[in-house]
Amino acid sequence: MRVNYGYIKVLILLGLVVFLYAFTNARNKSRVVAKPIVEFLGSDNLYLTHDNVSKLLIQNPSGLNNDSKDIIDLNELESALNSNPMVKNAEVYMSVNGEVSAEIVQKRPIARVYTNASYYIDDEGSYMPLSANYSARVPLVTGTVYKTKLDRVYEIAKVIDQDKFLKQHVIEISQDPDKNISLRLRKYDFKLYIGSLDKLEKKISNFKAFYKKAIKDKTINTFSSVNLRFDNQVICTKK
Repeated sequence: MRVNYGYIKVLILLGLVVFLYAFTNARNKSRVVAKPIVEFLGSDNLYLTHDNVSKLLIQNPSGLNNDSKDIIDLNELESALNSNPMVKNAEVYMSVNGEVSAEIVQKRPIARVYTNASYYIDDEGSYMPLSANYSARVPLVTGTVYKTKLDRVYEIAKVIDQDKFLKQHVIEISQDPDKNISLRLRKYDFKLYIGSLDKLEKKISNFKAFYKKAIKDKTINTFSSVNLRFDNQVICTKK
């Protein structure tokens, strides 16, 4: 009886391939996850640190780097990061060798509420807590302000943030119980009354014209208040 050595070789090779695949797959599944790689996108100002994010990624007391990659739930990790009030968006990835990477977009504050509780208002009008790691240079918000009713304060803060002139000069936004808005400027001690936010663009345009003339006339420091509440008028009160 002739032995078909070619057939035997094929069977041996096939068995070896199956063994190597099973071995590699088992080893890959049992590979533990190393310390996550954290990347912050879009800003150099870190309100969260890399260590903060690493702690948020820990799923159990033993730590993320002790978990098998086969039992890591990336959706759960993303949910943990996105639930943080300083995070605007987070995405978590895992490489074939078990490296976990997190890409973080932080919220961007445009005003800081300074009442009984201090916190930021971000560029989408949402609450953002203060950070122990970095303090943003944004206008303070004082007066009658509630965390659940930030719409009017956010509206004026957004206009200031997007206007180069206002962003340079405004240091405080104040809201009274009737929701009237007033501002204070960096270099001058007069109070700038906005009132309601109706016709806000026109009011700001009127103030810029007044400011330019007052600087030219060297009268800018002679006023205690500047009132923009009335259409097409800038009413000033002398010290």
